[in-house]
Amino acid sequence: MAYILIFITAIFVNNVVLSQFLGICPFLGVSKKVETASGMAAAVAFVLVIATIVTYLIQMYLLEPFSLVYLQTIAFILVIAALVQMVEIVLKKVSPSLYQALGVFLPLITTNCCILGVAIQVASGTYASPGLDHNLLTGVVYALCTALGFGLALIVFAGIREQLSRVAVPKGVQGMSIALITAGLLAMAFMGFSGVNNGLQRLFGIE
Repeated sequence: MAYILIFITAIFVNNVVLSQFLGICPFLGVSKKVETASGMAAAVAFVLVIATIVTYLIQMYLLEPFSLVYLQTIAFILVIAALVQMVEIVLKKVSPSLYQALGVFLPLITTNCCILGVAIQVASGTYASPGLDHNLLTGVVYALCTALGFGLALIVFAGIREQLSRVAVPKGVQGMSIALITAGLLAMAFMGFSGVNNGLQRLFGIE
């Protein structure tokens, strides 16, 4: 049941974009078309899960044992940047078709703060995991659900923007203005899921 709560919390209630405001740049930058939004969402999911595993292991077996936790942010940034480059090289060699599908978006992930944010949350154990211990398994589940939440928000937002491009929007709110208004309304819609999360916690006695 706790894993279901992680699923609901990470995707709907505590959405990385609409609630935590991480990854706003790609959220606004590549959301003009559903096709590009889907590619970005897949690339983020792929890198986020791998980055979470690698950074968690570095935190547990390098930074904490040697009292180097103060270097966490710098170390994670370097690891994520190197990991993105390695993934790009491997995909280009092993699966050219997948590289063509995701390669365009992979360099953008290096500067996507949601990757760093989730990695720090998992390594520090500050993510939402009611009733569960903070370990690698729950961290990977949280990272995967967070990636799904990012993809859901991005694709839904892209679909709305595509529809807005086909209607007569008042001149004063065209472009980024209507996009920000739409993002705000979407965030308010996702807030409605907080009641579902709280209800499930009370039902199963999870604090």
